[in-house]
Amino acid sequence: MRKDELQVNQQSLLDAWQETLPRTLNAADSAEVKADEADENSLRIHIRTAGHQEYTFDFKVEYVDSREIRTELVDVERSGKSIDERTGLLQELIQDYTRHLHECAQALHQLTHA
Repeated sequence: MRKDELQVNQQSLLDAWQETLPRTLNAADSAEVKADEADENSLRIHIRTAGHQEYTFDFKVEYVDSREIRTELVDVERSGKSIDERTGLLQELIQDYTRHLHECAQALHQLTHA
């Protein structure tokens, strides 16, 4: 049985995510997508929320195979300071952004599952 591995190079994946992710996020939010230099099947995603709260979320997105991603919250900051992400509002935002990340991965299935 052959493992369903990701067959796309990291630069192509990075370009596709940079183009697609802004369309899956809330219009006023912004995101930066960078290559994970330690893992060629992973990307680092930095999301800034719109509004006066100035929240930023850092996620690691790892391709488990050509279709499935694993998301990991790395950090949450407010106005540049790390904060406790276990509050109700932040948990909702984290779930929302995790859903957006999965939507983006799904939109890229043509590329990743070739």
